[in-house]
Amino acid sequence: MSEKMSPHTKGLLLTAIGGLALTLDIPLIKLSQGDVWSILLLRGVSTLVAALVAWLAWRAVSRNVPPLIPGKAGLAVAACYGVTSLCFMSAVFYTSTANLVFCVAFSTVFSTILSWLFLREVPRPQTLAAITVMIVAIGLIVQDGLSSGGWFGDMLALFAALAIASAIVISRASGRDMGFTPLIAVVVPILIGGSVVASQGLNIQAPWWIILDGLIVIPIAFFLLATGPKYISGPEVAMFYLLETVLAPIWVWLIFNEVPSDQSLIGGAILIGALLCHSLWQLNQSRRRRVTA
Repeated sequence: MSEKMSPHTKGLLLTAIGGLALTLDIPLIKLSQGDVWSILLLRGVSTLVAALVAWLAWRAVSRNVPPLIPGKAGLAVAACYGVTSLCFMSAVFYTSTANLVFCVAFSTVFSTILSWLFLREVPRPQTLAAITVMIVAIGLIVQDGLSSGGWFGDMLALFAALAIASAIVISRASGRDMGFTPLIAVVVPILIGGSVVASQGLNIQAPWWIILDGLIVIPIAFFLLATGPKYISGPEVAMFYLLETVLAPIWVWLIFNEVPSDQSLIGGAILIGALLCHSLWQLNQSRRRRVTA
């Protein structure tokens, strides 16, 4: 990173790369063709191995390495990411990819509300207007899930969005470097998935896809996304989950020919439109503040 790069620009770049990497997660999960518990276990073990190897290698060359779990705030963030992993992975098997990522994109709304309540970051009228539009959009998506039988998966996805937002806000409030914390948080799904697999056996037809996901994609994505709150606001970090919202259904459509319903597409288009307009407005406001300063 260039020393001339501002912290805000650095945060935007890191989270953008992390968001792009995250778009590959769902396609790789589906390509592995396994049950939820086997995937949770193998994905978690691969991610944990990658995180520990990277942390030890970093520590061998530099003493300026972030802690794996920085204090009580780190434990809280790890718990949030553990819940996120469980809910997100389960939702993959209970609802469509489009509904899943549209619901997870609602983390922007949760992040804004939690920042307002706990960090006293009062949202502007434009933000409240965008939240109102997104609530309407998510209502359409969940209603579609109720009619198609995927409501349970939609609820899991919304709970994952709330857990992501909580992790972002706690990270932002602590000011600590949480880059490795979500990677260590996979201990939670490892323990739960491992207990089920121990009795039922491992069931994954193409394990190399999930190993690729756990060793490379997830560590890159979550390390960068978890580092973002150190430099930029919670809503701005959550904004980059929009990349998964847009691209993951496209990858799944191209690979598996999984076509979302019309109502889900309408709700998703409204959600993406509101997020995009609000994100562009946020970035413009941030640029003006930096110029004024």
